Amino acid sequence: MAAAVAEAQRVLVYGGRGALGSKCVDHFKAKDWWVASIDMVENKDADANIIVKASDFFTEQTDQVTTDVGKLLGEQKVDAILCVAGGWSGGSAKAKSFYKSCDQMWKQSVWTSAISSHLATKHLKDGGLLTLAGAKAGLEGTPGMVAYGMAKASVHQLCKSLGGENSGLPAGSAAVAILPVTLDTPANRASMPNADFSSWTPLEFVAKTFFDWTCGKNRPPSGSLIQVITTAGASELISAHL
Repeated sequence: MAAAVAEAQRVLVYGGRGALGSKCVDHFKAKDWWVASIDMVENKDADANIIVKASDFFTEQTDQVTTDVGKLLGEQKVDAILCVAGGWSGGSAKAKSFYKSCDQMWKQSVWTSAISSHLATKHLKDGGLLTLAGAKAGLEGTPGMVAYGMAKASVHQLCKSLGGENSGLPAGSAAVAILPVTLDTPANRASMPNADFSSWTPLEFVAKTFFDWTCGKNRPPSGSLIQVITTAGASELISAHL
């Protein structure tokens, strides 16, 4: 009698076409996982894509993404949902672009994190992993990038709430937020060509960390905020507290 085929291992990457998202798609694909990307642009390396339609209305976007993911997965559950969507915007509360920056940061960081969290309540396996994208800067005041700091602080609070009892997540699952300083992306290198790249976190380090956590290796407790600190080319994970 032939051995039973192992259940497919599946992951959703929200923001799967960005620099970190693409690296996560590639890393999990290299491990023979089924990977779906959720983004406004298709990732051709993913097994499936959910294309997010731009909207000025939160509930309109939530309904579209939630419906499309439900159609894609059906009754199938996923091992992990990695929310790596986000962006950056500078400026004080006095800046002419302040309102626009708030809107942009809210859509890129808070909307995506909230949608990922709800998707986890519907489609994540028991014992699964949800990751959210915070920022070390969001642990303190950010007067020179108010909208960014406000949005990231909201993500941190969401993660802490998801780690509590009766948060709605499946049994034994974990919500963990990563709080990097600067990720080593092509866009960051282009905008800061004279920076000390040895203090920037390689994308592969984050993708590998996610894979380890998904497999249960060194996974932090649910609700954890994990700083990603890189010094002289060496990266480490350090717990943070609100």
